[in-house]
Amino acid sequence: MSTSLLARSSLHAEQQYSLQEVTFSSIPLLIEKRAAEYPQRSAVVGTSNTLTYAELNLLSDRLAHLLRTLGVGPEVRIAVYMSRSPFAVVGALGVLKAGGAYLPIDEKCPAERLSYILSDAEVPLVLTDLHGSKHVPEGSWRVCVVDDVLQSGSAERSTAVAPKADDLAYIIYTSGTTGNPKGVEISHSNLANLVQWHVEAFGVTPADKTTQFASLGFDAAVWEIWPNLASGATVYFVPDEVRTLPKLLRDWLVEQQITISFIPTALAEQLVTSQWPLDTKLRLLLTGADTLHYYPVSGLPFQLINNYGPTETTVVATSTSVPKSINDQYRPPIGRPIRNTQIYICDEFPNLVPEGQVGELYIGGASVGRGYVNKPDLTAQKFLPDPFSGTTGARVYRTGDLGRLLPDGQISFLGRVDDQIKLRGYRIEPNEIVDVLNSHPMIEASAVVAREEGSSGGRLVAYVIPIVNSVSEISVDELRKYLSTRLPDYMVPAVFVSIASLPVTLNGKVDRAALPVPDGSNILRDELVVNAEPRSLIEQQLVASIAELLGLQEVGLHDNFFLIGGHSLFGAQLIARIQDTFGLDLPLRSVFDSPTVAQLAQQIETLMVKNIESMSEDEAKRALQQDNSITS
Repeated sequence: MSTSLLARSSLHAEQQYSLQEVTFSSIPLLIEKRAAEYPQRSAVVGTSNTLTYAELNLLSDRLAHLLRTLGVGPEVRIAVYMSRSPFAVVGALGVLKAGGAYLPIDEKCPAERLSYILSDAEVPLVLTDLHGSKHVPEGSWRVCVVDDVLQSGSAERSTAVAPKADDLAYIIYTSGTTGNPKGVEISHSNLANLVQWHVEAFGVTPADKTTQFASLGFDAAVWEIWPNLASGATVYFVPDEVRTLPKLLRDWLVEQQITISFIPTALAEQLVTSQWPLDTKLRLLLTGADTLHYYPVSGLPFQLINNYGPTETTVVATSTSVPKSINDQYRPPIGRPIRNTQIYICDEFPNLVPEGQVGELYIGGASVGRGYVNKPDLTAQKFLPDPFSGTTGARVYRTGDLGRLLPDGQISFLGRVDDQIKLRGYRIEPNEIVDVLNSHPMIEASAVVAREEGSSGGRLVAYVIPIVNSVSEISVDELRKYLSTRLPDYMVPAVFVSIASLPVTLNGKVDRAALPVPDGSNILRDELVVNAEPRSLIEQQLVASIAELLGLQEVGLHDNFFLIGGHSLFGAQLIARIQDTFGLDLPLRSVFDSPTVAQLAQQIETLMVKNIESMSEDEAKRALQQDNSITS
């Protein structure tokens, strides 16, 4: 191993932030300090309620008191299964104040998966809200409805327990290769390093207005909430109705005068190519979790910050400001390591590779988590002794991601070593989906891949081999329902293709490159609908738009948009195309309520007639002339 290469690699962090001791201060203590300084400042703002710092501190103290009476303390794992709201922050903060570790679980988690996570993490208690309490499965855990605790008016409260640096702070479950999700353990010192870097790097102050966008079971939510509350800033929960619509999301960010926001890559790419008003207060748009394909256009009133990091290394490992110019040679880089973090680019042995050569990314330093819940063998495979640092006990996380060092010291992300998929901000192990598919009584074998064929990035495609004589009985609707009871929505494939056999390589593995492209001849359809032809010019326009959007050669009149590859982001783009083509402002809900071409065309025609009926005679004539030009 070349010492010069080692020196160059270890200098990554010093080019942006010097290596330094983490000044350890726990999140609860920092928030208590902010509550004393700014008691009446808004801490968390939801769609229907707002909590000041004083209220957030008081309510989490009350919850912490109850949890401590129930035996919660260091290393005790408490599930937080709640809707995205300020009270979910109360739940997580209450666990931390009691000295325990919180396990956030997305409110839409399927029952079977939820039961597995609760059992695997060995939680004694599930914190939930009134809605979630109806869906918590039976088990050895106790269920506590946070609403009841907070509305009790009890004066009993506990101040925060000061944790040790290595104590467990939280657990995030990610997709697993063995057919079940795996839990990642992150310590208080890991979290403290993320918080301190974020506050320093982005200059967060109490004057900032920030956002909470991600699902609470996704590690980005950790990043959105704790650094900002530790700084005294205000965290705004992005309403669900604007989260997938770029134009509405942009308008909401402007209206709320948001100054710092994290937005997943697929949406961020659309925001940075939009026009923004001059009075925009946004100064930093943070993105990450997917490959960034575009540089921001000139004239944006804010900086675009691209970030990269696995859940195992506390959300963010590298970061960079993306220039407002186009570099045709490279996609936007993922940046340099954040403070107290090192990135090593290695070959298979592992030795450091020279600048410009492709290698696997290994992450070392203060951000490396503790390992996986109850999986010592997997932890030993992925969390290795650091061969480069020279510090006793130092470890690196082997990411499975590929990258190379660019001439300016930044890192370019180049994909995966293995079959893992990163799609719309989620990390997906195909084997987990395959295991569920293969358990279906009509499926003999299957494979799952991500294909980039639409105009809005990738989508999951499942290739299934039906058991003999069952092909005529399988519909994609039935398969989706089967998967949805066992997997979260983002792991349910958008498209299902029926094939006779899986192509294999010489070593017997599935040859993913040889799998057929989904088209009208092989896609399984909803309830085996007849692929009828469009009957009107409006239907023809919709068929053409949907086919182009989803990268399909053929779209039938009765094909369900969401069962042939569509999802909410594609739906938002379809609504934008309808507005451009027909001059109509339809809500995104229209695509969900009328998901076929025939149904959506009927909605468009009805709305056009209503618009004409409400016009004066001259306006109606002009509108009819415009409609004729559209459909001619």
